Amino acid sequence: MKSMMAALGQDATTISRKSARSRVVATTAIFTAFVAASTMVFTLAIPATPSGYFNLGEVMVYICALLMGPYVGAFAGGVGSSISDVALGAATYAPGTLVIKGAEGFIVGYLSSMAGTRISSRAWRATSVVVGAVVGLLLGLLGAVYFSGAYQLTLGFPVGPQTNVGFSLPEALWIAIGLVVFAAISAAGYFTDAKVGWTVLSVLAGGSVMFTGYFLYNYAVLSIGLPASAGELPFDVGQALIGLVVSIPIAGRVKRMMSRTDPSRQGPQI
Repeated sequence: MKSMMAALGQDATTISRKSARSRVVATTAIFTAFVAASTMVFTLAIPATPSGYFNLGEVMVYICALLMGPYVGAFAGGVGSSISDVALGAATYAPGTLVIKGAEGFIVGYLSSMAGTRISSRAWRATSVVVGAVVGLLLGLLGAVYFSGAYQLTLGFPVGPQTNVGFSLPEALWIAIGLVVFAAISAAGYFTDAKVGWTVLSVLAGGSVMFTGYFLYNYAVLSIGLPASAGELPFDVGQALIGLVVSIPIAGRVKRMMSRTDPSRQGPQI
């Protein structure tokens, strides 16, 4: 009887493990598709490089890494972004994107889950204010200098109807956005989650790997020259910052909802 119960227990454990693996595979596939779609649906050509483009894929890479951890973040970030490069006619970037975005997703997922408990709440709140000021200042300055002016935006997927939209962004708008971001991160650190500053730092670390990686890839692998490689840097930094600003509140909200429905998923809040 005992051996029968032990065998049933082992079978149940095996089924549970297989079910868990199946969920991870399905979730990874879904997030990979989300990363590819979010990268393709909103693109803006970067004049400094032959086929580089500004996109919102970082938003989904960060959301995936913050919610699902480093391994799913790495796979979805690298593979999903590479698929979009091929689909958008920028296949020369696909090998670099696979490594760069994969490393970005891994770092964000890994670091965001490591917020220590030895630091006091006061220190965490101060950290949130400092990183909020840095992110707000960078976003305001980069926006005012590089992202202001008239643009032609492409909306839609490579296969299917696409829409070109013309618009302009004034410098004052980016300065206002920078101030709002600073206030939002600081307020979140004081009133919602003292450790939000660590989450911001984790995303910044992943973003720095992204824009440094593309600079080196442009210069060393594609050999497009130092001026052109440097010319893409502000757009990649801006892409990382916008991804940070959009992804952290969304991931935090989703994570709180997941914790309410499944207590086993409770962990460090975002």
